[in-house]
Amino acid sequence: MKELMLGNAAVARGLYEAGCEVVSSYPGTPSTEITEEVAKYDEIYSEWAPNEKVAVEVAFGASVAGKRSFAAMKHVGLNVAADPVFTMSYTGVTGGLVIAVADDAAMHSSQNEQDSRHYAKAAKIPMLEPSDSAEALAFTKLAYELSEKYDTPVFLKMCTRVSHSQSVVETGERVVPETSAYEKNIQKYVMLPANARGRHPKVEQRTLDLIQWAETADINRVEMGDTSLGIITASTSYQYAKEVFGDKASVLKLGMAWPLPVEKIKDFASEVDRLVVLEELDPFIEEHCKSIGVEVEGKNIFSLLGEFSQNLVAEKLGQPITEGKKLDEVIPMRPPAMCPGCPHRGLFYALKENNCNVMGDIGCYTLGAAAPLSSMDACLCMGASVSGLHGFNKALGAEGEKKTVGVIGDSTFMHSGMTGLANIAYNQSNSTLIILDNSITGMTGHQQNPTTGLNIKGEPAGKIDLEALCKAMGINRVAVVDPYDLSACDKAVKEELAAEEPSVIISRRPCVLLKSVKTQPALKVNTDKCIGCQSCMSIGCPSISFKGGMAVIDHTTCVGCGVCQQLCPVDAIER
Repeated sequence: MKELMLGNAAVARGLYEAGCEVVSSYPGTPSTEITEEVAKYDEIYSEWAPNEKVAVEVAFGASVAGKRSFAAMKHVGLNVAADPVFTMSYTGVTGGLVIAVADDAAMHSSQNEQDSRHYAKAAKIPMLEPSDSAEALAFTKLAYELSEKYDTPVFLKMCTRVSHSQSVVETGERVVPETSAYEKNIQKYVMLPANARGRHPKVEQRTLDLIQWAETADINRVEMGDTSLGIITASTSYQYAKEVFGDKASVLKLGMAWPLPVEKIKDFASEVDRLVVLEELDPFIEEHCKSIGVEVEGKNIFSLLGEFSQNLVAEKLGQPITEGKKLDEVIPMRPPAMCPGCPHRGLFYALKENNCNVMGDIGCYTLGAAAPLSSMDACLCMGASVSGLHGFNKALGAEGEKKTVGVIGDSTFMHSGMTGLANIAYNQSNSTLIILDNSITGMTGHQQNPTTGLNIKGEPAGKIDLEALCKAMGINRVAVVDPYDLSACDKAVKEELAAEEPSVIISRRPCVLLKSVKTQPALKVNTDKCIGCQSCMSIGCPSISFKGGMAVIDHTTCVGCGVCQQLCPVDAIER
């Protein structure tokens, strides 16, 4: 049956058809929907793990047991998972093991633009790179075949455009391969130095074998057209090349990002007059070509930055550009902001009023850095707020301790904040950490986490008590506040910063977008009372604007949280 399917949904369908039996992931845009779609297949065990390292290790355990397994993450999540991934390259697999990593060129929802192909080369793990939904399904199934044939984990490299665009796929039936009973194999799976030394030569031979496979594999295909221009490309760049040139250029489309073929590239180069590598981000294919003696153009034409487009490819390679207006010329830009009624807003207002230094983290609350709150001084990676807070305070002593806090979400705290808090408790910096508990993983679209009490299917699951956890880790002072209560937030911040020991504030209120949250009637401004002081504007709520010298509240978006009411000096905001 043919269906129009999102790239991520196509990967999930490929997992189903390939007979995958265990899936563990941590949500991260643009990879999140893969695991959400997998959860719809009851034949596959699926879960949200606390972080990507755990997810990959779960998949490894299932593979050792002989079952086909899978983990998905975004590009920066692969950094977290790198430790087990590099050694899994040595151990190999029993049941096929596939790791999807979704890159985010142009940083639509990420803090950097790293190119995950470097991980495949560094870890010596093969990587497949689909260019549309049909290939996403097919390459997922192929990845399991390669994994088991060559005794290796296999990367499936997605990107924002492939993950979040739709194209036609043809679905098939689920086929679960036969598996044998688990057998202990110490030399293969226990990576003591002596065993690891024995495994390394196998990894090097595997790479040579995979290069030979890449020379004739159908996923690395030549599409000959006009030979005056040859283009070597992959992923979405292939789509742009075909849309711009059609048959007016010859194309070598690489479906395997690593290892790359040698003779196939040389043969293609010999048949064209001019050779250009078209690839987003780093010159990965370009450098390979030059290393094997093939002269190509690439980053001398195209940027190392951001995403490409059809018009950009046309412009850089001398083709007519499609006329039309860009979206940002037609639609006014709307800067990202916390939602009306977001529970994080009141807490950040209290931090601003107390003139705090704020070590930030990854989540919706990173928007606390935006004006008018402007209440964040640093944001590095998941969990860095906690460790960074400790380092900042150790460096400055009392000068920093009395005015510096860290902020981290509940899901991010479970992901990688706990070890930082253990460091604070162990090495005793006088640090105040604020856990922004909105009862969900908000930024990636409301996924459950170990603090919510529900699993990926919304069924009852184990629930971690944040207060008990912090106290068990050696934090004696743990306060809980409602971020809608500005005076309570202000009091808690002042008290914990004044304390002479480590402390945690838990700012607890569910995300206002959760279906279970009942909102209040919208507020309105009494124009007879409003004096135009703009105090209500200081929290940056998108529902509040200023027109004709007075505040105005949009009743279609206001959720009646009441935070703005607490700021009005003349009680002009009414229910």
